[in-house]
Amino acid sequence: MSFSVLLLDNVDSVCKHVFEQRGIKAVQPGTLTLEELNACIGEYDGLVVRSATKVTSELLQHAPKLKVIGRAGVGVDNIDIPASTAKGVLVMNTPDGNTISTAEHTCGLIIAMSRNIPEAVQTVKGGGWNRKAYMGIEVHGKTLGVVGLGKIGSEVARRMKVFGMEIISYDPFSTEEHAQNLGVKLVELEELLSTSDYVTVHTPLTEKTKGLISLENKEGLKKGMRLVNCARGGIYEEADLAQLLDEGVLGGVALDVYSTEPPTEEIYQMLAHPKVICTPHLGASTEEAQEKVAEQIAAQMADALENTNYKGSINGKSIALLTNKEVQPYLILAEKLGKAMVQLSPEQTSELEFEYAGDCTKYADVLTDGILKGIISEYVDDSINLINARVYADERGFEIKEVTSNKTKTFSDLITIRMPKNEEYKSISATIFGDGDYRVVDIDGYGLEMRLEGDLLLYQNEDKPGMLASVSGALAKESINIGALSLGRASKGSNAITAVAVDRKLSQEETQNIQGMDGVKALRFISLS
Repeated sequence: MSFSVLLLDNVDSVCKHVFEQRGIKAVQPGTLTLEELNACIGEYDGLVVRSATKVTSELLQHAPKLKVIGRAGVGVDNIDIPASTAKGVLVMNTPDGNTISTAEHTCGLIIAMSRNIPEAVQTVKGGGWNRKAYMGIEVHGKTLGVVGLGKIGSEVARRMKVFGMEIISYDPFSTEEHAQNLGVKLVELEELLSTSDYVTVHTPLTEKTKGLISLENKEGLKKGMRLVNCARGGIYEEADLAQLLDEGVLGGVALDVYSTEPPTEEIYQMLAHPKVICTPHLGASTEEAQEKVAEQIAAQMADALENTNYKGSINGKSIALLTNKEVQPYLILAEKLGKAMVQLSPEQTSELEFEYAGDCTKYADVLTDGILKGIISEYVDDSINLINARVYADERGFEIKEVTSNKTKTFSDLITIRMPKNEEYKSISATIFGDGDYRVVDIDGYGLEMRLEGDLLLYQNEDKPGMLASVSGALAKESINIGALSLGRASKGSNAITAVAVDRKLSQEETQNIQGMDGVKALRFISLS
């Protein structure tokens, strides 16, 4: 069968060459208007884009032949993944292609900011010669805090280590072994922010990473800290950066990415600050990186069209499972349980055991991917899925043991996650009660029934009169309504576990107020909204 592929966004010409070597027709028309793209997309089996073209559900309606979309790069924010999946279109990316270029750009910004290179260049070009005004500092002996020790973060750590910097990192899913191999010390986020001379971020933009540094947490920052962001715009609160610089909280800021690109007028006003260095999203803009991702995506898409390999697929298993009604409920349960586990036990957990009992054992491999997706989806790139979840887990040194059993004592199916090295919570089990009814039925041997949905408050407590009244009273004071609750205890008068479903998310202050109550310990807020 012959295939044809449309190449957009000025992807490197090597892409066309690789396709043609594989016997696939590749058309590279240059810039197309939306009307022109809608008119011609129906002729093609494949589509290659970078970041400019938006692959929307509306565009997909005009593409009945389309089998695969390739992103020559990492981010797939410009591709509607659910719409592509629903139409059975495979989406692929090249997550490794720009690792080196982005790491090098990050290191370049660190050095440029330290030695005032951009400002000095402009002064000399303008006929000036004020050496004292541009006195810099050495990075040697300074502490670099790396938030996110994945591929790019690790490469930055390697390079800046050679410059003589002390490297510390916050990454909840990096193991000590991985960090030690890099010569990096793992620390909590609060310690990183209070002790780092420089901070660079290499994480996706999520609810947890948005506004990582802002006026709200300025008291916890080391005075004079310098910030770098070549990851995602919005991780630093852009509207606060100028004030933080003026107050001396920050000593400099270097940005390559922005919450809106091109930046809005408000962002441009911040970028005009003399202590801000800014580049127009150049992290992946090297000849080598663009050639590499173009070559990689062409080879991956050719393999997929020929049904020989699906490396780099974002949604491959999702497509395969769309019509399998038997596995879908188990997969939903697995992902929900993984999300609950990571919030129940936020410690750096590298050893995990997944036990499957009952009929779900035949899907153990896929369910492990589902659990891992739930666990790490908040800490890695937006394209986390059933295919690459295990890759990210391996990258961070996870040790995963899978156990299967044909029968359970009480339930027809049961999925259990065990965290043997954790101190407070070591196991959580869940099952399916009915259509769309997913419930935790055991935590650390305490039987209870907790629906895996919405916002949940979970805590251990002494089994004595008045405990529930005290907690519910504290919630009432904050106008927080209780939707449901479940209690579990080993025996009368022993310790107990209480799960409370609440109508809204609790702030850190609200949870701390309950945590401070006599008899309450190991409190966790779990959001599955």
